[in-house]
Amino acid sequence: MASNTNTSVESEFKVMSILDTDLYKFTMQQAIFEYHPTAQVEYRFTHRDKHRQFSKVCIDNFREALNGFSNVQLTQDERVWLQDKCKFFKPAYLDYLQSYKFRPEQISVTFLPSSDDPDMGSVKIEARGLWLETVLWEVPLMACLCEMYFQYTDQDWDYMGQEEQATHKATSLLDARCTFSEFGTRRRRSFVTQDLVVRGLVKGRDAHEWKEGFFGTSNVYLAMRYNLNVIGTIAHEWFMGIAALGDYKDAAGTALDLWSNLYGDSLSVTLTDTFSTEVFYREFDNRRANQWKALRQDSGDPTVFAPRAKRMYEERGIDYTQKAIIFSDGLDFKKAKELNEQCQQLGFKCSFGIGTWLTNDFKKKSSGYKEQSKALNIVVKLGSINGKECVKISDEITKNTGVPEVVAKVKDIYQIPVS
Repeated sequence: MASNTNTSVESEFKVMSILDTDLYKFTMQQAIFEYHPTAQVEYRFTHRDKHRQFSKVCIDNFREALNGFSNVQLTQDERVWLQDKCKFFKPAYLDYLQSYKFRPEQISVTFLPSSDDPDMGSVKIEARGLWLETVLWEVPLMACLCEMYFQYTDQDWDYMGQEEQATHKATSLLDARCTFSEFGTRRRRSFVTQDLVVRGLVKGRDAHEWKEGFFGTSNVYLAMRYNLNVIGTIAHEWFMGIAALGDYKDAAGTALDLWSNLYGDSLSVTLTDTFSTEVFYREFDNRRANQWKALRQDSGDPTVFAPRAKRMYEERGIDYTQKAIIFSDGLDFKKAKELNEQCQQLGFKCSFGIGTWLTNDFKKKSSGYKEQSKALNIVVKLGSINGKECVKISDEITKNTGVPEVVAKVKDIYQIPVS
């Protein structure tokens, strides 16, 4: 059935709900609420595609759109839903979340015009304030900027066929027996896009014999809207913040243990690549490897991850067939299918968190819908905490985040090659 959504691009930006974000931002906020409620931080924006520019009108509208976030708060109905679906949230935290309001004054947005065209340029975005408060800005900032970019800078696209495309993708993934979740909030083309995509995925699931293969979405609002599982656990910024506060001594182990003490088995999927997977494994001892149910691969070569994880578990005398891997780095159908087949051969359980391929997969109208309309490649990362610089090394050298001197220092501490 064809979607009845208007296919045109232009629409007024609207903040749908405080829940229109990824679950991990709330699990992160509760951990900060418990352990570091007075920490002061700075978040920094990075645009990885240095040759791609924003229009000044885009950034002006982005800055104006941020003011709308101050008008949303957790409603009573939303709180009741969270209490029912996410039992790991404590009443004291939900009380805090219900009182929480975004503060746009915490965000600094600076347009930097190019030398040859003052109406085009780059943008500097920073968020400063209590970690407890600013933690919720990351995903909305990115989603809002993407939406403004594709409304005011690049309009060579429309919504034609988005829901049907998502249904086809769901069918293909389910036919290949790939368990997957939708992870596309941060870099979606717009809220309308993600809503169409989730609707299409649900249709694909409902028409398929293997319905449990579509596991859910990371977007809390859309999980509530479509009665789906909501997916999310720990974030890179937890490791980054805890490491900087502790001068990088036993950083991964400390971060994991604090999280486990708060959440138990409820949220025991861990990223491994904040300071590289090899560094992580040094502190992922038998107790922790037994305790945590799954590993998440988010950078580097995904084809080496499962064989290396298998060896790690075997070295600890742990049955790896009872563990799982969640792949989430730049996935499409081909990558998911190949990784799924590899894990089946090894005996690993696996699933896939798929983002941009689902929520920002468009073709240019001017090409007759043949040429790809490129998504933005942007991130917002924790820059500093209590005056200490934060870094992320990752398993991909081009994804290093942080002040170069501090990145080099951390690589020296962990004995990681500089390049």
